[in-house]
Amino acid sequence: MTIAVSPEALPALVLNADFRPLSYYPLSLWSWQDAIKAVFLDRVNIVAEYEHAVSSPSFSMRLPSVVCLKSYIKPSRHPAFTRFNVFLRDRFECQYCGSPDELTFDHVVPRRCGGQTTWENVVAACSPCNLKKGGKLPREAKMLPKQAPFQPTVHDLHNNGRLFPPNYLHESWMDYLYWDVELQP
Repeated sequence: MTIAVSPEALPALVLNADFRPLSYYPLSLWSWQDAIKAVFLDRVNIVAEYEHAVSSPSFSMRLPSVVCLKSYIKPSRHPAFTRFNVFLRDRFECQYCGSPDELTFDHVVPRRCGGQTTWENVVAACSPCNLKKGGKLPREAKMLPKQAPFQPTVHDLHNNGRLFPPNYLHESWMDYLYWDVELQP
């Protein structure tokens, strides 16, 4: 799964005050209009610029390609329980067959058996596997998820988000992406 980014739109990468992206997936990007507005409202510092400029009769400015917030936004410790975040935790793959197509979510322990709609009981599943499993327990259906469902941390989701970079990354962004990833020996 890829988030489409149009290079012609000249988006600005948004960094927190510690120079880390606010999010990796989707990558924290603002339109050039929002970036300029934030500059004029004195909410961000411009870190890098595009060659392209915008002008008015009395003013000209190069468009920001990277901006950094002046005030640190403390990241949430626990990500929201959303369909998107379940898919991201499970790397946009059916937890039964590995397919990335027709994703929905499945209650590992069906609701009819007391299963709840929680991080610890919901996994990404393709429609065919979800229909095949139906309201059965995993052992009854002979369908065990690849990984047990769990409540991810923001760090878990950031790590998984790095596996799905946007279709376009401007060269000025590269110094600020993935610098907190552990280096391989």
